[in-house]
Amino acid sequence: MGRVVCDVTMSVDGFIAGEGQSREEPLGRGGEQLHRWQFEGTLENASEREAIVDAGAFIMGRHMFGPQPGEYPEAWSGWWGENPPYHAPVFVLTHHARDPLVMQGGTVFHFVEQGIHEALLRATDAAGDRNVAIAGGASTINQFLAQSLIDELRLHIAPITLGAGERLFVNMPPLSLHPVSSRTTDLVTHVVYHKVAQSK
Repeated sequence: MGRVVCDVTMSVDGFIAGEGQSREEPLGRGGEQLHRWQFEGTLENASEREAIVDAGAFIMGRHMFGPQPGEYPEAWSGWWGENPPYHAPVFVLTHHARDPLVMQGGTVFHFVEQGIHEALLRATDAAGDRNVAIAGGASTINQFLAQSLIDELRLHIAPITLGAGERLFVNMPPLSLHPVSSRTTDLVTHVVYHKVAQSK
């Protein structure tokens, strides 16, 4: 059995997306600036980029899969086109049932109505000996953090502030984080923590 891991890029003031998320601006106002390191710093950040999709299964929130609340538009299949980058089962937390969505490259979106524990059970089973990755967004990551379900948290801190938006570490008990490594490049600081646990 692998570990439960989470890669997330955030601003120095704690936001992983800006205000005003929409179909036109999925990361909100200014949110795209968070991810410059993935596209402009490809060589110096190559190992961290590769690790993001190196998992046997993924879990994401409803808002990360699509921008609109409520029922899914019939034609909507995510932000990533016909060949999403996951190439593995992806379990989407939702309140609206939908049949599995098979994409190119091995990605299959499964829609889970029973909450994070059911999604984790299904993802763990699908991943086998590989890791399960919590892909986002903020609400989903915060739920897993609050339940101490993440074994390795990989923060990618962009040297910008957003001022408002979707924030990490909201509405949860105090956490005890165990630093493992840190590394800084021109566009980002990578910090790795092992086993996120509730403080006693």
